[in-house]
Amino acid sequence: MSDPGVAVVIEDDADVRNLVDAVLTQSGFEVHSAGSGRAGVELVGRHNATIVTLDVGLPDIDGYEVLRRIRQSSNCYVLMLTARTDELDTLTALQSGADDFITKPFRPRELRARIAAMLRRPRNPEKTGEGSAPPPEEGEPGVLLHNGLALNHETRTATLAGNKLSLTRSEFDLLHDLLRSGGSVRTKANLVRVVRGHHYRDDAYISDADERAVEVHMGNLRRKLGEDTREPKWLLTVRGVGYRLAPKRT
Repeated sequence: MSDPGVAVVIEDDADVRNLVDAVLTQSGFEVHSAGSGRAGVELVGRHNATIVTLDVGLPDIDGYEVLRRIRQSSNCYVLMLTARTDELDTLTALQSGADDFITKPFRPRELRARIAAMLRRPRNPEKTGEGSAPPPEEGEPGVLLHNGLALNHETRTATLAGNKLSLTRSEFDLLHDLLRSGGSVRTKANLVRVVRGHHYRDDAYISDADERAVEVHMGNLRRKLGEDTREPKWLLTVRGVGYRLAPKRT
C-alpha cells in the first residue's frame, strides 16, 4: 500500500492494541491508538481517520456506541474486533454499520488481508446517510436499474424512487453483485467472497459465522429497501442455498 492514510486503533487490551498498531504501521499507516471509547472518537475526528479498528468491549462506552458517534461525522472504514464465542457481537457489529469484523484471537496475516480487502473498495467521501450526489440515471456508465431501484457502481450511489439509500460498503457491494447477476442464484459462499473483497480463494474455508454475516447484511438491505417479504421486488431467498434478484415488474 502506498500512503494509505491514517489508522486509529481503539482497544483497551494493551497486547492486542500493540499488535494491531504494529500491523497497521507495517502496512504504511500513520497510526494513533486509544485505550477507551471516548478517546478513540476524539482521535478519529482530529486525524480524519481512513480506517478504525474498534474493540467491542471498552472500559467507558461500548464499541457500538463508539461506532454510532464515529458515524455522525465520518465515513471511515471500521473493522470491529469481537470475541470468538460471542456471535451476538458479530451480528450487532454489522447491524450497527461496521464494514467488517474479525474474531479474537486472530493472526496478523488475517488482519492485513481484511484491511487490504476493505481498502480495495472505493471510499465514498460523503458522510454516511448524507451528501448531494445526483441519483443514478439510465444510460450512465455503471448504472443498473431494477423495479425503481437505481445503482451506480462508479459513483457508489443508490436511489430508490428518487430517494438516496444510505448503505454500508458491504451492503452496496452485495446489492451490486445481485443486480448484475441477472437473476442467477448467488450462494452464501459467493456473497462472502464479495464482502471479503474476493481475497478468499475458491477453495478457502467459509465459516458459518461468515455466512451468517451475509444473512445480516441481506436483512439490513431488505429493511433499507422497505422490502415486502411476501411480495419481494428486489431480493429473493433461495432456501438452503443463497439469494437471487426478484423478477422485473412491468
